[in-house]
Parts: sequence; C-alpha cells; structure tokens
Amino acid sequence: MKRISIDRRPNWQEKLEDIGFTFHSLDGVYWNEGICYEFTAEEIDWIEAVTGEMDRLCLEAVAYVMEKDLLEKVGVPWRHKDFIRESWKRSDRSLYGRFDFFFDGDELKLLEYNADTPTSLIESSVAQWMWLEDVFPRHDQFNSIHEKLTAAFRDIGRSMPGKTPFYFTCVQDHEEDFVNVEYLRDVALQAGLDARHLFIEDIGCSREVGRFYDLEGGEIRYLFKLYPWEWMLNDEFADSVPESGMTLFEPPWKMVLSSKGILPILWEMYPDHENLLPSYFDASRFRGSYVRKPLFSREGANIFYRRRFGRSLQTEGTYGTEGSIFQELKELPCFEGNYAAIGSWIISGEAAGIGVREDDTPITRNTSRFVPHYFKT
Repeated sequence: MKRISIDRRPNWQEKLEDIGFTFHSLDGVYWNEGICYEFTAEEIDWIEAVTGEMDRLCLEAVAYVMEKDLLEKVGVPWRHKDFIRESWKRSDRSLYGRFDFFFDGDELKLLEYNADTPTSLIESSVAQWMWLEDVFPRHDQFNSIHEKLTAAFRDIGRSMPGKTPFYFTCVQDHEEDFVNVEYLRDVALQAGLDARHLFIEDIGCSREVGRFYDLEGGEIRYLFKLYPWEWMLNDEFADSVPESGMTLFEPPWKMVLSSKGILPILWEMYPDHENLLPSYFDASRFRGSYVRKPLFSREGANIFYRRRFGRSLQTEGTYGTEGSIFQELKELPCFEGNYAAIGSWIISGEAAGIGVREDDTPITRNTSRFVPHYFKT
C-alpha cells in the first residue's frame, strides 16, 4: 500500500459534477484529486476475503445477541426489542454496509461497521472508477459496487408486487446525504424499479391505521432511509413503524450491527481473532491506550482517543448518553501526515470494493478526505 502524488485531471470538478458528485470540494478539499493509493493484487485479495469473513462473523453475532437477549446491551430500546427480533426471524433483506479497517500491509483489523447508514458511496463507486479510466486505464480497481447494487435492486424488484413505488429518503438540507440517496435511486431506476425521492420531513403518518404516506397520499410500502434506526425509533411516530408493514432498507435488525456494542460482542465470541481488536464495555480491562466510542455515533463524533504515552485526542458531538464501548487503540498508518483508513463495502453479502479516507488526525471525521485507489494486475 503506497500513497502516490500524480497530476490532477483537467476539469476534474466538472467531470465529478456531471455524475452528480457535487460536494467534491466540501470544506475546501474532500475529493483529493492529485493523490491516490496503490495496492498490490495480493493486498486486494486479502481485504476482499476479510470483508466476507467479517460479514459472516457479524451475522453470527446478531444471532448471539438474540439468543442471549443482549439487545438492550447494544442500545436497542426495550419497547422495540420485539420489532427487532421479528425482523431477524423473518430474515429481512439487507442491501449494503461498510466495514472500516486498519490496514498497513501487515495487519488488517476491524475498527467498526457502518451497517445502517454508510455514506461515501458515489465516491467509492462511479467517481473513482471514472478516475481510474482517465488516469490508470491499464490498471484495475477493487470496485464492483455499481454492478452489485444494480443486481441487488433487480432482485428486490422481482419480489415486489407489480410496479409498487420504492421510496428513497433522507433529511433535507444535507447535500452529502441527498447525493448518496439520489445515486442509489438512480441505480434502482436503472434496475427497473419505480424509484421516487421523498424527504423524510415530508413523510406523513396516520396513527389510526398505522401507515405512512407520500405528499400525494400514496402509501409507502418500500423505503430506503438514509436515517439511523436509533433516531427513527425515538421519533414521534416511532410506534407506528412496526405496525406499518413497510419493507425497510436497511432492515430493523441492522440496528444491532450499527451499534458499536457489536465490537465487544464479536471479541467475546472470537477472542484473539486476527482481524479483530480487543473491545469491551468496561475501560478497566485496559492498562494502556484505548479508544472510547459511543454506541451510536457518526463521522468521528464524541471519540476519546487515550494514549498512555503522548497526547490524547477528543472530538466534539452530541452522542454518548446511550453508553460507550472501549477498543484497543490501533493508530492508523500515517503517510506524510495523512492517516488512512480503508472502507470496504459489502453488498447483498458479497465484498464489492473499497474507498480510502484520510485525515490529519488518527480519527476519521466528516471532514476527512476521500482518495481514489488502484492496483496493478
């Protein structure tokens, strides 16, 4: 794994905007044109294999949480435990997720699993593939994200009655979320679905019949939500969600995996696994350095990075009241002051590609930069 400086493409901003990637210069630099990461084919094979292995272990961990009645331990509200259980029993389909890894060429460790609302999707799929074709057309990239998403939506479509609308929702006034949702909606359209956008603030609810509706009064039966389950189950109409009969993506049981409480569960089930880091619900298990993470947090918020020797780090945010977990500190590899994390996508149970995020600190945040990659065949 190498970090390489290259020439920027002429008119690269326009090329990204042509595919709908409008936030490429968020906070000054988001898409880091002129930088890339080079991998070997063996490294890519390794990341792909471990991504599949982590998906398998995580599904086993959900079964363990259900069997041992640990839902409240990982942050599921007690009044919604049955809703989560029933979703798991029905084997409600999952579309996608993103594992975040530490990787330095010698070790590959799971840092966390963005199982419910992962972003950086349009960057990882079409944007960096288009970059590869422009810059390194003779090389390859670990990236079948678009193809696997298209196949997944086609398969979902075969299970839907007639031309039932499939809605895609996110909050208003959040450009990154909107672009990611619009990309997924466009893939669904290409797969033949009647895919429609609807902001979450515009979704109506009838408590009398326990149903949700669009602005024209059409009932919502299928919904992709870029909106976390822990928020949805605390909203005003939360109690109507289990009654609605909606098919939701991600499904309710994914709340178990979106909780960082799954990390100590995984360590309890698979102690000393070569791709896991020691993780606990109690900081007293650590004598040295560790990272404290809220059960539910996003974009690096409310992370406490305790170094036994050296300066500790802490990020601000609004998370943490629901509890935290503690994970052995594994500082990301640093390339000329840039700390790099690997995001590896899983789509319908198959490893689908990676994206690299880098930051000036070891904590990957919403301002961290996206850097494309390639590997030599």
